[in-house]
Amino acid sequence: MNLIIVTFPAPFPEEHKYINLLLERGLERLHLRKPGFTLQEMHSFIQQIPAEYHSRLMLHSYHELAQEFEVKGLHFPEALRVRVATTPKGSLLFSTSFHHLQDIKQPQPLFDYAFLSPVFNSISKEGYKAAFAPAELALAVRQSNLPVVALGGIDASNLAKVQELGFAGAAVLGAVWQAEDPLKAFSELQKLV
Repeated sequence: MNLIIVTFPAPFPEEHKYINLLLERGLERLHLRKPGFTLQEMHSFIQQIPAEYHSRLMLHSYHELAQEFEVKGLHFPEALRVRVATTPKGSLLFSTSFHHLQDIKQPQPLFDYAFLSPVFNSISKEGYKAAFAPAELALAVRQSNLPVVALGGIDASNLAKVQELGFAGAAVLGAVWQAEDPLKAFSELQKLV
């Protein structure tokens, strides 16, 4: 099972130190999601990550930076999903996000994987509650034509359940960035996958 970390949406104290250490310690995929950033801020943000790790980055915005930084791929949130058909893919991975089970059951030939959320009650978004029954989740994940990554409320206590439900991976935000020690939280998760 793949372990993916999603950046905290707002600026985070010593964020680059943590990001670089996570990548150094084996994080294979980091989704850069900074909805408030300008193009220049995103450019500067990526520049602070060593070039050797750029191939592990997925951009949620400013897709035009992909070629310059040779990133792993592009994430297309619902609002940008229409752009996927006109975006040159080359060797990039394309991912997207879904919030309804019927969406992951539909053919999605342009994407390499999709997030499905919220699987559990969110850690980082207050009031964002689990939206699916476990039996429905397992069936929908099995019926999907692409790998589905669980997002929402994932931490060390429920990572085994994510695997049991058949998800291809787990995307984590709050369990790492809101932990007292983000590196320790990542290490604990890493041991479980």
